[in-house]
Amino acid sequence: MAVTLADVAAHARVSSATVSRVLSGNYPVSEATRSRVLRAVEELDYVLNGPASALAAATSDLVGILVNDIADPFFGIIASAAQSEMGGGAEQGGEKLAVVCNTGGSPERELTYLTLLQRQRAAAVVLTGGAAEVPEHADALAAKLHRLAAAGTRIVLCGRPPLPEAAQTPRTGRGRVRPADSADHAPESSRTAVTLAFDNRGGARRLTEHLLSLGHRRIGYVAGPVDRTTTRHRLEGHRAALAAAGLSEGTERLTVHGSFDRSSGYDATLELLRRDSELTAVVAANDTIALGACAALRDQGRRIPQDVSVAGFDDLPFSVDAVPALTTVRLPLHAAGARAGRLAMGRETPPPGGVATIGAELMVRASTAPPPHPDRTP
Repeated sequence: MAVTLADVAAHARVSSATVSRVLSGNYPVSEATRSRVLRAVEELDYVLNGPASALAAATSDLVGILVNDIADPFFGIIASAAQSEMGGGAEQGGEKLAVVCNTGGSPERELTYLTLLQRQRAAAVVLTGGAAEVPEHADALAAKLHRLAAAGTRIVLCGRPPLPEAAQTPRTGRGRVRPADSADHAPESSRTAVTLAFDNRGGARRLTEHLLSLGHRRIGYVAGPVDRTTTRHRLEGHRAALAAAGLSEGTERLTVHGSFDRSSGYDATLELLRRDSELTAVVAANDTIALGACAALRDQGRRIPQDVSVAGFDDLPFSVDAVPALTTVRLPLHAAGARAGRLAMGRETPPPGGVATIGAELMVRASTAPPPHPDRTP
């Protein structure tokens, strides 16, 4: 039985009129009431009205691209390439209005934007960058993506890992798992999201192996936020290289977490120098962090790379123009974004199993060199 507006009102413990006001957005409603109503809409999987319900399997000319921070070149490059492919034209299958949604890294905002895109019957959604490693959010995200896919929206994950295996099971309204025979006959888009995952572990491991091959043994690491998949995967690659070289001891002490920005790189590098004043190398979780690390080292009178080598990740456009040019790991951000856009528009065949891993290339430049005292160990 279809969920009605009265059902939502009862679930949220408000009047039907209040639900209408919240959904229309034309009347002032307290934030607490608005949140309660939207949560009820989400939990009951309410479709706004009869005509919308009849069109639940149809899609509009709207497509969405979710990014953590559009000011970050990492996301800007991916979003620009995806938007170019998704905008398209008549010769490519029809013009689409591509909307870039800036989540600020907030799991709640990510779900809010997906809900808004669902209401607009978006033709496609591309989610970029690492996922938040919060179990409750992962469950809510998987449920939301299933609802979008079931309504005909193509879902592409670009630069983040695939949904967990358990989350691939389609669901019906009110959170119930779809029966097995129904799932077997469901369209592919209702059962999975296409994933383009970067080889963050492999790239990070090769980067640290490069420093080890130069003779570095006192290596600090500036990581991203603790609850992001990108942070974990890159840190795992770094530590795998250290472990293979017999240098696992002390890795926790020489790891500092922060945001993916320059100021975090600056502050974290100062903290690393406080923990070990004889560091000979700093590995940053991305190139923007690496710029902050370079600034901190210079302010402390350290030369790069004569005293301390610095390495980043992503190979953003400014990396080669840094002084000295930054050793980093190149991810094909533009190509990945363009491919995500084509997949979202159905103009490219999905990879086998719906998942493709995009390789990472080590770019050795002037910011890394042998340490001043290669015989020293931690």
